[in-house]
Amino acid sequence: MPLSEHEQRLLEQMERALYAEDPKFASALEGTGLRAYTRRRVYQAAAGFVVGIALLMGGMVAQLIWVSVVGFLVMLGCAVLAVTGWRRGPAGHGAGPKPATTPRRKAGVMNRMEQRWQRRRDEQSGL
Repeated sequence: MPLSEHEQRLLEQMERALYAEDPKFASALEGTGLRAYTRRRVYQAAAGFVVGIALLMGGMVAQLIWVSVVGFLVMLGCAVLAVTGWRRGPAGHGAGPKPATTPRRKAGVMNRMEQRWQRRRDEQSGL
């Protein structure tokens, strides 16, 4: 359930007050553990990708197709893990509270879509 505009404003005020009172504590709460986990996951995926290349090449040299296929699948899986880990990584480390314009813009778009949907539903039920 999304927060109302009033709740979003209150949350933003609380975040600003926290950053003003204790910026060190606020930056500790930002999720440095998440950044480290994401970075470690991307590094592990890169290492797995290299292992997949080695399996692929080894299978080709030994003329064992199934080893090459396993190597390719390992490469593919590790590439997917690395890309998803990279995309999910937190953006704007230490930047403070996020600007209020983004949630309002999303809420505005969602409200317009809901209003259009409601109008269409009302028009169809009135026919």
